[in-house]
Amino acid sequence: MGKPDAVQLTTVALLAEGHILLEDAPGVGKTSLAKAFAKSLDCQFTRLQCTPDMLPSDILGSSVWLPGVGEFEFRRGPIFTNILLVDEINRTTPRTQSALLEAMNEQQVSVEGHTYQLDRPFFVMATQNPFEFEGTYALPENQLDRFMLCIDIGYPETDIEKEILISHRDGEPVDALETVLDATQLKELQLHVRDIRVDDAINDYMLNIVAASRNHDELAIGVSTRGAITLYRATQSLALVEDREFAVPDDVKKLAVPVLAHRVLCRGLIREGQRERAKNIIRQIVENTPVPD
Repeated sequence: MGKPDAVQLTTVALLAEGHILLEDAPGVGKTSLAKAFAKSLDCQFTRLQCTPDMLPSDILGSSVWLPGVGEFEFRRGPIFTNILLVDEINRTTPRTQSALLEAMNEQQVSVEGHTYQLDRPFFVMATQNPFEFEGTYALPENQLDRFMLCIDIGYPETDIEKEILISHRDGEPVDALETVLDATQLKELQLHVRDIRVDDAINDYMLNIVAASRNHDELAIGVSTRGAITLYRATQSLALVEDREFAVPDDVKKLAVPVLAHRVLCRGLIREGQRERAKNIIRQIVENTPVPD
């Protein structure tokens, strides 16, 4: 409630076949947003609560010896689903976080020399507390790069917060939601995203922003080619969400920070405040990049 941008950007990631990272303080609605999307889709949903003692096999699955048949049987883990909510992903160790890399990038899982394909659609919604919070592990750059969008939700306005209190009078409002799309319809929309027209001038506009990040004095690492492709696909998806068959420069402007800020690395050894600093740099780059006619 009162956070239309967060809802819209989550929809963008879903339709663009990407994944989304919700980063904010506890209790602002990250998990509620994920549960609401899962409830609205007639797809298989699994929630994974991350803890420091979690192992990769707790996500991917493991082989179990069957004495009766004299062989191992692979028992699938919670990653074999359509919508996976990874709650507090930075509460678990980097080793366990890396178990998600292949699945998020290639929609497959490799375990003990065997590769297993994941069903489509496959959508990861991860939540994390700010890095400064006690008991958290910073996500490695290659893990962050697998998320199409990284957004925060923030605290609601007072009048909206009052509505939230009233809406919870009779229980959890998310439980009353009804499905609006099934898996087949969702896959059709995901295919339609690729038909959205992106003018060549907008391609150049995106690449100019990417190039500026690579040459910025305050950035040690700029946006990669994967980041440029991700911005392109997200731009197509936002156009579809706004009921257009073509992308416009404002789509790129709106998506630049949530798509690119978590992919760059600021100069300096201090990690605290890096994300906000990266956001400001990307905003500055967008403001200074000429917009195509």
